Amino acid sequence: MKTINGKPISEEQIDAWVAEAEEGYDVEKLRKRGRKPRDEEAAQVVSIRLSPSEAFHLDQYAASHGLSRSQAIRKALKNAI
Repeated sequence: MKTINGKPISEEQIDAWVAEAEEGYDVEKLRKRGRKPRDEEAAQVVSIRLSPSEAFHLDQYAASHGLSRSQAIRKALKNAI
């Protein structure tokens, strides 16, 4: 039996995926999947390097304010500029 990530996949499921792919996908429907955009324009990914201490303090701040790392960084940036 075939598996994906250790989970068994039936021939029927594979056949269904093949049929779906051969039929084609609705591009507009695919574009609407995932996280909602933050702005009208596409977001740009900006990576930064943090020392272990900085990352620790960022995580502490984010956790204490119920934020993700990204949200905490965006909040700090917004307050700084």
